[in-house]
Formats: sequence, structure tokens, C-alpha cells
Amino acid sequence: MAIPQAQKSNDPRTNRLLSVLSEEEYGRLVPQMELVSLPLGKCLSESGGQMKYVYFPTTAIVSLLHVMDNGASGEIAIVGNDGIVGIAVFMGGETTPNRAIVQSAGEAYKLNGGALRAEFNRSGTLQQLLLRYTMALLAQMAQTAACNRHHSVDQQLCRWLLLSIDRLPTNELVMTQELIANMLGVRREGVTVAAGKLQKAGLIDYSRGRITVLDRPGLEERVCECYDVVKKEFTRLLPDLVSE
Repeated sequence: MAIPQAQKSNDPRTNRLLSVLSEEEYGRLVPQMELVSLPLGKCLSESGGQMKYVYFPTTAIVSLLHVMDNGASGEIAIVGNDGIVGIAVFMGGETTPNRAIVQSAGEAYKLNGGALRAEFNRSGTLQQLLLRYTMALLAQMAQTAACNRHHSVDQQLCRWLLLSIDRLPTNELVMTQELIANMLGVRREGVTVAAGKLQKAGLIDYSRGRITVLDRPGLEERVCECYDVVKKEFTRLLPDLVSE
């Protein structure tokens, strides 16, 4: 859904990839972008489908899911104001191998895939930036797979919460237990127990589908090493994007 012109108060450079483009590249791309509202649960792409547009989230978070033949799914990465949804558009894959679902409602800037490819093929700052971002995203995917195999639901939930609030302007998420379970690829009952433990410890408040992180240092003490591995790799590959 397009947002009326009068409501376009969201600066494109809230997205950290856009914020570090050269003035020349930024000036070519931004006039072609459209600010859109991304409601919770909206599907931006399906596995095996072609993406006509890419999205630069500003206040929304998008979950990339691997979908099995039986319909079961598991999250492999999240994209927020640190990145772009639609790497297949510039990597030459034609189709995307995963489903992209809005995990936290908000806004993003939408850009025609052809316009992005044209700028990418100029071999300027954008090309190098997107290639390094893709490496960081692949590192997140690999670490998520390892985490889901070797760590407890409690630790996975802590990792997921920390990665999410790192990409949001607030410490609140609107999220149902069912959706969290789909993201983590676990049973809903497992999420209920894990969230209950964190709430009892005073780390989060969870009520009516709204999660508020109350004690970030406490979450960091409980989380597995996967969160730190992903964060360090992102910082190594994209130091200009890291918030002070």
C-alpha cells in the first residue's frame, strides 16, 4: 500500500544501506523509490517466484523463510533497516529461493528491480556495498542454521529478539506466539515456555502479542554465541553501517 505524499516523513536514509551511498548514486535512485507500508504478515515474495521490486526497510522487519514441501517453514535470516529484501534481483538468480514475510509492521522504500540492476551494473559504491551485504546475510543464514540445530529454544528466542530490536527504532515487537514458532521452526508450546521463562526473569514483557524488551543486558547474558558471531561479521563487512 502506497503512503500518501503528505505522510512521507520517513527519511530514506533511515535505511543504513541508503545512508552510505554516494550523493550521485543516492540522487539517481531515490526519485524512483516509493515509500510503502508493510503490515504484519504481508508476503513480499514466495519461494521460486520472481521479484519485480526490492525493498529497503526503514521501520519494518522482514523475515526470510525456507519453506518445506509440507508447508512447514523456518526462518533463515531477518532484514531490517540494515539491508535490502531481494538480493536475487542483483545477484542474477532470477528467482528467489525463500519466502519473505513481514515480521514487524512498519515502512520500507520500494524500488523497481530493473532500476536497481542498472545502478548495480555501473560498478560503483552500490555494487560493492550490496556484495558485502550479501556476504553478511549469508553469514547470518549459516549461523541461524547452526543455532537451530544445536541450541535451545530459549537461546534461539533470545537471539531472535536481540537481532530484531537491533533493527528497530524501539524495543517493542508486535508478534504472536504462532508467528514466532513459525519463524523458529518449533512448536508453539515451546515458544510459550521460553517466553514465560524470559518474562518471569524480568527480561521481557509479553502481553497480547506485544513483546517489550525490558533488560537487554540480561538477554545478552542468556543468548548463545550465534548472536555475537552474526553481529561481528556484519560489523567486519559493513563497518560504515554500524550505529554508534
